[in-house]
Amino acid sequence: MNKNNYCQIRLETAEDYRKVENLIRESFWNVYRPGCSEHYVIHVLREDPAFVKELDFVMEQNGILIGQNMFMRTVINADDGRDIPVLTMGPICITPNLKRKGYGLKLLDYSLKKAAELGYGAVLFEGDIGFYGKCGFNYVSTFSIRYHDLPEGEDASFFLCKELIPGYLDGITGVYQTPKGYYVDDAEVEEFDKSFPKKVKKKLPGQLF
Repeated sequence: MNKNNYCQIRLETAEDYRKVENLIRESFWNVYRPGCSEHYVIHVLREDPAFVKELDFVMEQNGILIGQNMFMRTVINADDGRDIPVLTMGPICITPNLKRKGYGLKLLDYSLKKAAELGYGAVLFEGDIGFYGKCGFNYVSTFSIRYHDLPEGEDASFFLCKELIPGYLDGITGVYQTPKGYYVDDAEVEEFDKSFPKKVKKKLPGQLF
């Protein structure tokens, strides 16, 4: 990261919404599937009761929006009958031309610190351990937490966790639940995407869907 480029991390405002959605669209386009849905996901999640407005961040460099991250409240359905409150995270992104320059780690570290200051105990989400391990995430399997709808024995290396309160998940076994707001209708995504500049969808190696 160029230390001469001033970066600010602040809460997202309503005036940022369209810029953030466009930033997310540019960052995720053709990455996990032809096109993307993440820009519509955040559009929907902002109105979800589980959305944490106090942890909805944007990053600016010299006044230009270059990154964002947000969190949702969810639960682990513990095997003893309790619902254990936790957070999940994302979409998180940095503008494509600034990826792999340290901005993402700075944004992530800041976001997690603020979540801890608000008293949240743990963050669980789907991601790449190669990147998120640098910020203290580990495989959720080390915490005896299972991913919903994933058959026993299936690869769960995508499922990561970071305790914000040390020991928060000690003795907890159970099933993590992805907030329902993340599941969006493909037709609604297509309709929403029509309001953005046209981009070409491509089927590329490595895409998940």
